[in-house]
Amino acid sequence: MLKKVMWVIMVGLLSYTYYPTFLWMIDRWAARDSYYAHGFLIPIISLYWIFKKRKVLASCEQRTEPLGLIILGLGAFFQLVSSFLRIYFLSAISLVVILLGIVYFMFGKKLTQAVWFPIAFLFLMIPLPLLVISEVTLKMKFFVSEIATYLLNSVGIRSLREGSYIYTPHATCLVGDPCSGLRSFLAFLCLGLVFAYSSGLVLWKKLVLVAAGFPLAIFWNVVRVFFMGLLGEIYGMELTSSHVVHDGAGFLVFFAALVCFILIKKKLERIHVQIG
Repeated sequence: MLKKVMWVIMVGLLSYTYYPTFLWMIDRWAARDSYYAHGFLIPIISLYWIFKKRKVLASCEQRTEPLGLIILGLGAFFQLVSSFLRIYFLSAISLVVILLGIVYFMFGKKLTQAVWFPIAFLFLMIPLPLLVISEVTLKMKFFVSEIATYLLNSVGIRSLREGSYIYTPHATCLVGDPCSGLRSFLAFLCLGLVFAYSSGLVLWKKLVLVAAGFPLAIFWNVVRVFFMGLLGEIYGMELTSSHVVHDGAGFLVFFAALVCFILIKKKLERIHVQIG
């Protein structure tokens, strides 16, 4: 009974302390053209993984570990700094660290080893600071537009890149933030970790699966920009600027990248079976 009361108090304190941080994360998840729409799913996936391990967790030896207090102290320090500076990103990080510290302190090393990944997976629900996203998106846009410009010139369409604009003789293509590939990469990073954690692959194959998301996101966004530039030059800007074509191209690119991602996973599984 006392333990249940302690849990209720602890959950209440965490909810009260991190209420502004929860609101900040939800606002970023639900924002228009959000890079973190997957944030709603991350806690659900983590809870599902922990629920699946309930029998293993019940059999683990449970004892308090003083080291957990150090982790708790680190998380509390992060939260203290974030509360003074009003940095919600750091506050969200402190929440995950504190959760890990609570589990380690109250249940011990063995149980923590069983659930550390589902807890660490929560880091992926934390939106990066807008300044970081802007800087990364800008560099990725320039990279994608540079390659797309090279490809357009390679097929005989004279093209010139200025910033994230691609100029052809009869069209102008703006490589916007959604075409940078960052949104796709973040989604595939989460998907890769889900597939890797749920699979029976050896470690290096899991790393390959997780790392595959970045080149896939870049490649298919280059393909998207290239074909949008091609269509704009041949059929005019009215076609490529329509929501049906623009949004449809984004959906097709993401679907194509997803198919490639799944094929890579299956290929790695087949190699695993042949060797094993």
